[in-house]
Order: sequence, then structure tokens, then C-alpha cells
Amino acid sequence: MAQVHTNQSLKSIFGITLMAAALGLTACSTATDPDVKARQDSMKSYGDAMGVMGDMMKAPDTFDAAVFKEQAAFLAEDAATPWTHFENKEAVGNATDAVWSNADGFRAEAENFQKVTAELNAAAQTATSIDDVKPAFGEVGASCKSCHTDFKVKTD
Repeated sequence: MAQVHTNQSLKSIFGITLMAAALGLTACSTATDPDVKARQDSMKSYGDAMGVMGDMMKAPDTFDAAVFKEQAAFLAEDAATPWTHFENKEAVGNATDAVWSNADGFRAEAENFQKVTAELNAAAQTATSIDDVKPAFGEVGASCKSCHTDFKVKTD
């Protein structure tokens, strides 16, 4: 009888050990490099802000100057944030090798993004219609696309 109890105990311990190992492996496989995560978080926030403003571009009658101004200010204030998170060449994420092999070109894209988001923010501060921000919004979108063309891995 004692042997059955021992086998049950061993089975329980073995099962718990397997579960702990599986959970540990799961935790390791979902860990993300902090630089990659910081970049992705910034880019997602940019995409969200561009989405809010882009919806207004598609439906000009929904233009809300205060909301547009808020989103443009966020982009301009945060425009320098992600670029320092590209210093570690091991933290690749969705970046292409060109980020590091063409560092001058990448830096120029980052500087352009900061410039055009500042211009959009300036236009948004006094905007009364979508026409007041349309050209600057287009420049920000072009900046995003230009950088992603050369420096972001293509995904389907």
C-alpha cells in the first residue's frame, strides 16, 4: 500500500515539475527585448494617433480641431522617442539590416519624421478645418511610409 502512495506522490511531483517547466518555457518564448518592445510600443501609439487623424481625413465633416490638435501634439512631442532604441544591433525585431548598415539614411528618416510631425503640430494648433492640416498630415504619412520601405521588414 505504501508503494502505491509513493507512486502517486512521484506522479504528482513529476506532473507539477512538468507543468512548471512548461510555464517557464512559455515565459521565455514570449519575452521580448526591451528595445524592440519600446520601439513597437511607440510605433503602435503613432499608428493609433495617425488612425484618429486619418479617419478625419477620410470624413472631413467629422473634423474635431481639439482632437486633431491633441493627436498632432502627441506625435510631435514623442517623435524622438523610438530612435534611441535602435542602438543595439542585436535587438532586431522588425527592423531590416539597413537600420545599421545605412545608419546615416536611417538617421535622416528619423530627423525628417521629427520635422514633419512638428510641422503638423504647428498647423494643427490653429486649424479650423481639415484643409488646414491636410498637406502636413500627408507629409507625416509619407515619412512613415518612406522609413518603413527601407528599414522595416515586409510582412504580409
